[in-house]
Amino acid sequence: RNDAPTCARFVAIACAAWHSVALRDDGTVVTWGDSSGGQRNDAPTCARFVAITCGAWHSVALRDDGTVVTWGDSSGGQRNDAPTCGGFVAIAGA
Repeated sequence: RNDAPTCARFVAIACAAWHSVALRDDGTVVTWGDSSGGQRNDAPTCARFVAITCGAWHSVALRDDGTVVTWGDSSGGQRNDAPTCGGFVAIAGA
């Protein structure tokens, strides 16, 4: 598939087996590729992100306030177990 975004300034890209996530310089995210597990359709649309990563069927993003947002498949608890306390400064590969 070639539905990758164009005409934007990106500061980070994360790739998984079936989808990709890019972080724009304005702090928004864009996704492309497969979405059979919600990897694309569930992506947050209005938040200021500073870091992104993704696993095979899910994605993770860090907001500028230190909270974590997850979307996509949660069959193994990838989304349900995300910490909600905030205070995070970095994320690693999902």
